[in-house]
Amino acid sequence: MPRTYPERRRRQPRKLGQIAALMALTGSAVAGIPLAAANLFDSQPLDEERFAVLAQAVGRDRWKLLVLEQIKPRPSCWDERSDGLVNPALNSFDFSGICSRYLDSNGYSLRTGGSDMDRAFRLRVENDRQGLVLTAMNPNRGVPIVVARAKTVKRDRDAFVKLTLEPGWSLERRAYKGRTLSHVYFAHADSTASLLAKAGASRPSPGFKTLRYAPTRPPETTNVAFRPGAASNGPIRLQVIPFRP
Repeated sequence: MPRTYPERRRRQPRKLGQIAALMALTGSAVAGIPLAAANLFDSQPLDEERFAVLAQAVGRDRWKLLVLEQIKPRPSCWDERSDGLVNPALNSFDFSGICSRYLDSNGYSLRTGGSDMDRAFRLRVENDRQGLVLTAMNPNRGVPIVVARAKTVKRDRDAFVKLTLEPGWSLERRAYKGRTLSHVYFAHADSTASLLAKAGASRPSPGFKTLRYAPTRPPETTNVAFRPGAASNGPIRLQVIPFRP
């Protein structure tokens, strides 16, 4: 009795659009950007007058980043001192509904080119030759991207150092389907690749000392001979007698 087998369905060839979309998704995954969050959120601009980007002294030489927001006009959430530091005035009253604090990556993150930045990048406050610098750093991407700076640096555990955003950087609010969320972006219109290229181009290259070449004169040749049995006295110079036929 002959056996019958169900027909195997032939796979339909993928369309060019489907292939391109698949390649784009694969590229995002390889780059380290979570597919679900790469373009999941939108952002809206903020009134930066209501915000303060601050650095808090921790321990002997470390710094911590925090952002304060003034929701209601009074009382003030922070006060700027005459020496350039900032007092956290919100610690002296119940600031619920008046002030907001963003203390870590749950409250703020990076956004470049209209998309959330790779989570491998971290915001870090460090000392440099000009004062304090806030950078976005990924150990696998080479040079850090400078986000903000502060020239006045004084370590005071009871006060903060105010950071100023670099040109092109701004504060934005995370949004999802038109609804704003309690998350702040350090945002830049350029892509991460473009910012990394600019950071690498502006980074000073290490200097090299110029080596000077001074030609050496060859030693003068002398006709010397060694006298057998007189090694302790060194070589003996012999007089050269010209040959006369």
